[in-house]
Amino acid sequence: MNEKKAAQVKKLEAEFSELTQQIYTENDIVKKRKLIARRDKVRWKVTAIKNNRRISRETKRELIAYSFIAPNFIGFAVFTLIPIVFAFVLAFTNWDGNNAVTFVGLENFKSLPTDTFFLAALRNTIIYVLGTVPLTMVASLGLAILLNQKVKARGFFRTVAFFPYVASLVAITAVWSMMFHPSKGPVNYLLLTVLKVPQADLPKWFSGTLVLLTLILFSVWKYMGYYMVIYLAGLQGISPELYEAGGLDGANTWQKFRYITWPQLRSTTFFVVVMLTINCFKVYDIAVMLAGGGDGKLSTSATVLVYYIYQNAFNYWKLGYSSSIAMVLFVMVLIITLIQFRYQKKLEA
Repeated sequence: MNEKKAAQVKKLEAEFSELTQQIYTENDIVKKRKLIARRDKVRWKVTAIKNNRRISRETKRELIAYSFIAPNFIGFAVFTLIPIVFAFVLAFTNWDGNNAVTFVGLENFKSLPTDTFFLAALRNTIIYVLGTVPLTMVASLGLAILLNQKVKARGFFRTVAFFPYVASLVAITAVWSMMFHPSKGPVNYLLLTVLKVPQADLPKWFSGTLVLLTLILFSVWKYMGYYMVIYLAGLQGISPELYEAGGLDGANTWQKFRYITWPQLRSTTFFVVVMLTINCFKVYDIAVMLAGGGDGKLSTSATVLVYYIYQNAFNYWKLGYSSSIAMVLFVMVLIITLIQFRYQKKLEA
């Protein structure tokens, strides 16, 4: 060992002794843990220098761990993180993807309140969220409670309920389009023959004000099986002793649900509501496939924010304007999610 390394080792050993002394005298547990971590690093450095290692064993372990994380992180950075940052920047510019980028400040955001199509897309998205989230939550919870009981063919019914979620979106939207066809669909045929609704008054499910109702019903049917599985996991985590104690106290079925099941499912419900809200704000494929017709274009009564973002970006090549709409959607989802988290903390307090 040369003089330079010997001096470095002596300095590190002195630091090691000082840290050891501080650990013995420190009463705060958090500070003591930090001191122990620093002392371990000093010890690893001393060992690496004495054994002529360029990299300590702990550093090698960290590099190996980072090597496993790196491919996934690189993919996330290239395809998610960098585009998100770029979208934030684009929101304050005017760019068509071909000419030079022009900084316009807040002009894109100032144009939004006067944009009729944006206001329609915002209104439709909010109505869709307000309709889909509670209905899906209630339907999935009801299915979970029903299929958590000891009933015959329980596994079969669970599979049937979950099937719409994993089925091809193209296939099931084609089925729904045939079922709700204005003139040839069985739904309108039943309304005509059973309920005696006049031919002229039969509902047009994929146009006008009814298109949002159709989208909501379809979404509830498609996604309730997935959230049913989540609720089933929560229900199976509730101790049967709680229900036995409730039964001994004379609680009926509703009281057991209100005072045992629902409080025990609070964290599960919070997760379901947050995920449902985010997914509903991002709706695009269901609207295009179900209400887009043959050309995939949505009318004003069916357009949603993500579709309007796509339309401005890749049909009109207003990349800056579409990014500003995306930022509005991002801020809305962020604020609603933060409110949900804050409300959950208040309930747990």
